[in-house]
Amino acid sequence: MYNTMEPLNFTVPLGLTAHAKAKQFKQSFSDPTKAKQIYLNTLAVYAVKVYLEYREFETNWEGSDSCDRTSQTFLDVADLVVLDCGKLECRPVLPGAEFVTIPEEVWLERIGYVAVQFNESLREAKILGFVESVTTREIPLDRLRDIAELPEYIGQFRQLRSKPVNLSQWLQNIFDAGWQTLEELFELTQTKEVAFNFRQLSTNDIKRAKLLRLEQSGQQVALLVGLIASEESEIDISVEVYPLGTNTRLPSDLQLILFDETGRSVMQAEAGGSESLEFQFSGEPGESFGVKVAVGDFSITETFLI
Repeated sequence: MYNTMEPLNFTVPLGLTAHAKAKQFKQSFSDPTKAKQIYLNTLAVYAVKVYLEYREFETNWEGSDSCDRTSQTFLDVADLVVLDCGKLECRPVLPGAEFVTIPEEVWLERIGYVAVQFNESLREAKILGFVESVTTREIPLDRLRDIAELPEYIGQFRQLRSKPVNLSQWLQNIFDAGWQTLEELFELTQTKEVAFNFRQLSTNDIKRAKLLRLEQSGQQVALLVGLIASEESEIDISVEVYPLGTNTRLPSDLQLILFDETGRSVMQAEAGGSESLEFQFSGEPGESFGVKVAVGDFSITETFLI
């Protein structure tokens, strides 16, 4: 049970460790504006990391884009990977500000956005609150959710990812609930046109489908996962999304995102009104990955263990 007596914000001291990390990243940039951006972003990520560890969440800062030199150069990024949950964006807020600014390049691939306000000396940071998603660059601070709700909110993602689909069992003809043969899905949805399209696909050794209901659009899509086992240790994997029902095309804003085991996005595509989306990749037994289908603010995530 979470502590309901937690204060409305959480103060983190920013000592030598925090500033040493910020200076380390800052030194790689000669442009003063970029250097300041990196410095403040680093302090914000540090503060959220301390808070989450206090609440007994494990993080992987080194595996986050905010620690990557290339991402720092080309993006305004302040993300923190929360293990088994996903990425939080940790946005700095200067003293006296009434808004938290969230650049468009980080509007996707995040489970939430946390506002972190510094004092004048940059020796303290207050975790003010968070929002689940954004569609505008500026969020008024008085619209943030209470920081005390963040652990339970993050915990929902951990629960979703706690039982990944075991693909190795598929090779033994053991399938997880909800994953059907293509014929079963066609019978359920009575989608003859899509069934014909599926029959045109190349045949994998094993392929299963899951019906996904996109609540906001009222549409249904099929998520297909196919496996081809080889004599080598690697397994070839395909992930596909197709429309169902009377729709012949996917929602134009539907996105298919592939995550690695750290929560980092490794593939991403937007439908744009196309008939399908597909990723193909290889993995080894013991590795894990996640697949996210998103339309607007609504998303469905499935995790898999090879």
